[in-house]
Amino acid sequence: MGGWARAVVSACLVGIPVSAALFFKYFDSESAPELISSDATKFWVEALSRQETEVKTAKAEAEQKLSALTLRVAELQGRLMRLDALGERITSMANLDKGEFNFSDPPAVGGPELSIEEVDYSPPDFRLVLNNLETQIQDRQQQLETLEELLANRKLLDDVFVAGRPIKKGWMSSRYGRRSDPFSGRVAWHAGVDFAGREGADIVAVASGVVTWADHRNGYGTLVEINHGNGFKTRYGHCKDSLVKVGDVVKKGQVIALMGTSGRSTGPHVHFEVYKNGRTVDPSAYIHRTSR
Repeated sequence: MGGWARAVVSACLVGIPVSAALFFKYFDSESAPELISSDATKFWVEALSRQETEVKTAKAEAEQKLSALTLRVAELQGRLMRLDALGERITSMANLDKGEFNFSDPPAVGGPELSIEEVDYSPPDFRLVLNNLETQIQDRQQQLETLEELLANRKLLDDVFVAGRPIKKGWMSSRYGRRSDPFSGRVAWHAGVDFAGREGADIVAVASGVVTWADHRNGYGTLVEINHGNGFKTRYGHCKDSLVKVGDVVKKGQVIALMGTSGRSTGPHVHFEVYKNGRTVDPSAYIHRTSR
């Protein structure tokens, strides 16, 4: 290697370390203070503090929203339970077959699974879904309550509807209308029908109503009279004992007296009369009808 070449190599070997040392010295003494200044440090500290506050605020808001949604879901669950109970009552009132509408179990669904193309699908807003569900539940509750009221009114009308026999066991021994009087033998008018049976047998109300007489009455012996409204009342005569008193509210099918032979009677039976608008009518028309 010639002298000139040696000089160049020596300059490089000496110059590079010196230049590097000067560069790092300059960076440490001048550039570093500019890159990590007190203002920059303060800025980053403030930024981190703001971010921490924002995170805490967002977390608190998320917890509040979650609590609100939890409360909303609980309210909807309560409404659904009331709907189930209302549905069970309506099922019972409507005399539906047991198991036809079981509100305790989820509805039965099914069918083959068919794939569909998912095009631009986005999940619905959760709050909007809850609002729609709440509206639907409120509508269903109003509809079921209206249906319950209609069924209750129908049941009430059925209860006061005069129909059926005034006894549980026995047979018709005398019909309504003209007949030979059992004591005098003369032709006389029989204003009711007679059902003979065992003494002490149950006598039942053929419809719901209010007891207007429960005592001895000439010719009838011990008599029970019930007012059913709408111009109807019924009488049950020759009872052995009355099991109700004036003012009692009785239900359809309730036992009101025991069969006897009190009053003008030849043996244990019940004399049954039906009054419509103050006049007697043939009870047979009401005995043989079972529904409105």
